[in-house]
Amino acid sequence: MGLEFARQLAQRGYNLLMVSNVPEIHDAAKEVSKIDPQLTIIGLVMDLGQQSSARELYEYTRTHELEIEVLVNNAGVYHDKDILDDSEGFTSLIMNLHMYTPAMLCYLFGQEMRERGKGYILNVCSVTSKMAAQRLGTYGGTKAFLSHFTRALHIELRKYGVHVTDVSPGAVDTGLYNIKPVYTKIGKCLGIIVSPETLVRRALRALFRGRAKTTIPTIFWRVLCFIILLIPTCLLRLIRRLGWF
Repeated sequence: MGLEFARQLAQRGYNLLMVSNVPEIHDAAKEVSKIDPQLTIIGLVMDLGQQSSARELYEYTRTHELEIEVLVNNAGVYHDKDILDDSEGFTSLIMNLHMYTPAMLCYLFGQEMRERGKGYILNVCSVTSKMAAQRLGTYGGTKAFLSHFTRALHIELRKYGVHVTDVSPGAVDTGLYNIKPVYTKIGKCLGIIVSPETLVRRALRALFRGRAKTTIPTIFWRVLCFIILLIPTCLLRLIRRLGWF
């Protein structure tokens, strides 16, 4: 998804600072630069899972005199697992990636955008922010924070010309879920799974139109979230006792 965000923003004429915790980000930056050789595309290796990351990234942009007009908070990790079965390291990582780092990046860059009277912030949340259920406690809980945070920031910054958008994907064909290709194909045909290209295109369209939130894919996941909200806790406990999920 991150690479696709870079591609489509480059197609819109944006210079880019691409950040990842792996050195392959340099190769990705070179690939994106082929879209338009006139653009400046920088690949930066940085672990955004640390609480110092947001400030370090912000200082990097100041040192190199980079003005950030569009901020995309997309870094994250996923798995469905009981909360206490996760390692302390992973729990800290997912909380930093989904809550602390994006919130602080919004705080730091959002102030500059407010002063300029223009800017765009896209926070990649998740439909699981509406799913308070077993095995999704940490992932859905952190995404719920980011979703609520994004909505509040959207309201606070709108009058200053800064647009803040929550994009909440369902399943995206990124290989993250280890789904067999045949099931991925079925999911796409049913509209349950979308390609990164489709997700990013719709997300950026919502961002530049100033929308507060967009759910992708729309109908299936909205219906599913509504159904899950209606399930009483006692039924979720029964499902757990039966070993279904």
